[in-house]
Amino acid sequence: MKEKLEAELRKFEGFSKDEIAKGLDFFEHKSFRKDDLLIEAGKTCDWIAFVCSGIVRNYCISSKWDEVTYCLTFPNKFITAYSSFISKVETMENIHAITDLEVLMIGRKGFTELVNSSENWLRFSKHFSEQSYLLMEERLLALQMETAENRYRKLMANYPEFLQNIPLKYISSYLGITDRHLSRLRKMTTE
Repeated sequence: MKEKLEAELRKFEGFSKDEIAKGLDFFEHKSFRKDDLLIEAGKTCDWIAFVCSGIVRNYCISSKWDEVTYCLTFPNKFITAYSSFISKVETMENIHAITDLEVLMIGRKGFTELVNSSENWLRFSKHFSEQSYLLMEERLLALQMETAENRYRKLMANYPEFLQNIPLKYISSYLGITDRHLSRLRKMTTE
């Protein structure tokens, strides 16, 4: 499992082999079954995880008591309830395993120790924060500025091998459309 994370860390410019090896020692393998919650609303998130295999969704409960999927995470990406992780307050989100899931997790204490151990781990932490912000901004702007059809096409183009494993209700929620609208989009894109 750690080979995937190691490959991802090697992409980050500046890490020495020793820094990567030290970092890998802090990550612990965890397995989750389909439909398990990694964290639920009302709890404080004290971990960051690297998804080795499986699919995860972040969702919250709307004022109408609907589940609103706002993030889908695929293999070789990091996941956390980031605002809770950095502020040490209870999260409003749930992180749900859509499929069986294998992750490598690091706790806040270990992550802090790593960040304090070298300039490169500090830079990586900054990079992680920046990437989290950019992902959130991209998602927000897509919902505001792009058509549902474009959002669906991008999702299909980027993750075609994973979409068959995601229930359609989660995809429609992620796209901000109804199940019926998604059905029409799927027909349009297969014609």
